[in-house]
Amino acid sequence: MVINYIGLKEISGSLIILDGVENASYEEVVDIKLQDGTYRKGRVVEIEGDKVVIQVFEGTHSISLSNARVKLKGHPMEISLSPEILGRVFSGSGEPIDHLGKVFPHKKMNINGSPINPISRIYPQNYINTGISSIDVLSTLIRGQKLPIFSGSGMKHNELAVQIARQAKIQDKGKNNLAIVFAAMGVKNDVAEYFRRQFDETGVIERVVMYLNLSNDPVIDRILAPRCALTTAEYLAFELGMHVLVIMTDMTSYAEALREFSSSKGEIPGRKGYPGYLYSDFASLYERAGMVKGKEGSITQIPILTMPNDDITHPVPDLTGYITEGQIVLDRSLDRRGFYPSVSILPSLSRLMKDGIGEGFTRNDHPELANQLFAAYARVQDARALASVIGEEDLAPIDKTYLEFGRAFEKQFINQGFNENRSIEQSLDLGWRLLSILPRQELDRVSDETLNKFYIKDKELLNRKNLIDVFDEESSDDNDDEDEE
Repeated sequence: MVINYIGLKEISGSLIILDGVENASYEEVVDIKLQDGTYRKGRVVEIEGDKVVIQVFEGTHSISLSNARVKLKGHPMEISLSPEILGRVFSGSGEPIDHLGKVFPHKKMNINGSPINPISRIYPQNYINTGISSIDVLSTLIRGQKLPIFSGSGMKHNELAVQIARQAKIQDKGKNNLAIVFAAMGVKNDVAEYFRRQFDETGVIERVVMYLNLSNDPVIDRILAPRCALTTAEYLAFELGMHVLVIMTDMTSYAEALREFSSSKGEIPGRKGYPGYLYSDFASLYERAGMVKGKEGSITQIPILTMPNDDITHPVPDLTGYITEGQIVLDRSLDRRGFYPSVSILPSLSRLMKDGIGEGFTRNDHPELANQLFAAYARVQDARALASVIGEEDLAPIDKTYLEFGRAFEKQFINQGFNENRSIEQSLDLGWRLLSILPRQELDRVSDETLNKFYIKDKELLNRKNLIDVFDEESSDDNDDEDEE
C-alpha cells in the first residue's frame, strides 16, 4: 500500500526530515509534491527508527513544512537504458539535456550497481591504445583496469581527457566496439560546452554517453553523476558486450560535494573535513571496473582528480591511490615549459602493465624498452641535480650525454600535439631512437639480442641531429634571457 506523508518535521539545507515513517529503505526514491502541484524527487539517506532523512535533488526552496506531501516509491533510484543512449547527453541525475527527448528503456537499472563476485572476475589483460606515447609505452592502460590521472588546478587535464576519449581504441582484430562513458562533475558552463563541442566536431559523439553536472547544479547531482555513468557502463559492457572506457572528471569536485552533504547531516568529519567513509565511498565507485566471466565486455576507468595545492598526500589522491592500480601524474614544471601532455614519468605507473604488454599484446621489446627508459630518465634527474650544484660544464662526459638524452626525451617523447595520434609501433620506435643517443654499454636493462635488433649505431643515427638541435636553440634563448636580466 502506497502511503502519502503530509507535512515535514524539519528542513535543513537540501535535506528534509520525516517522522513516523514505516518500512522505509536506505537509498529509496521518494516523490515530493509541493503546494503548487509541482513534483521534486529525493532519496532516503538516513534512517533512525521511524525518522527518515531525505535528500531533495532539486533543493528545498519553496517547500512548505505543513503542506508538502511525500510518497515513498519502494525502490532505489534507477535510470532508463537502451542501445540508443550512445550519442546522448544527460544531466548528473540521468535526465536528458540534449533536447532529443526521453529514453525509451529496454531496461532500468539501480544506479548503485551490484557487487561483482571476486571469483567471477577475470584478470585484466590486453591494452587500450590511447595514442599518447608517455601512457602507451610507460604507463600502459590495460582493459579492465582503473588508472587515475592526478593533475593540478589549471593544468590541461581536460584536454588530455578529450584526447584519450577521441583516440582510444582496442587492438582486437575485427572489433571496433569501444564505447566511452564521460562524466563531468562540477564543471563550468564553458568547460561543459568545450567537451560537447570537441566530441561533436571530431565525430566520436556517436560512441560517447555524456553525463554533465555543472557547478551551479544541485550538489546531489554531483554525487549521482558517477553512479549513473558507471551504471550505463555496466549496461553497455555486460548486457551489450561492449568494451567501455569510463572517464570521470573531477573526482575532487565529487569529494567536496560528499563533504558538503556529510556536513549538512551533522556527521563527524575526518581528515580535512571529509567524511570518515570517503575511502569506502570511493571504493564503491572504483571497484565497478573490471571483466566478468561469461561476459564479453569490460569496464576500464580513468578517474581524473585535481590535487589541492599539488599535494599528492591530500586525502582525495591518497585514498584513490590505495584503491586503484597505479596513477598517471601530471607535472606542473613540464606544463609551465609548454609540454603537453605534461606527464611526470617517474611517479607514474601502471601496476597491471606487465601482464598486458609484450609479445602477443604490443611488441616483444616493449617491456625491456620501458624499463630502460625509466632507468635512463631517472639517471637524467641525478645528472640535473649534480649540474645544479657544480654546473653543467664540469659534469663528466657521460652525464652530459644523459642531459642531452633527457632534453630530447622530453621534447620528442613526452611532448606531442593535441591532435597527434601515435600508434604503439611509432611510440616504441621513437623510444629506441632516443635510447640510441646513449652509449650501448649504458643500456643495462636490455638483452644483447634485443639491442642487436633495435639499437641504432652512431653511423646509422641519421636523425640524431634533428632530435637535439631544438635544445641548442632553447639553451641559447635561455642564456639570452638571463643576460637581459
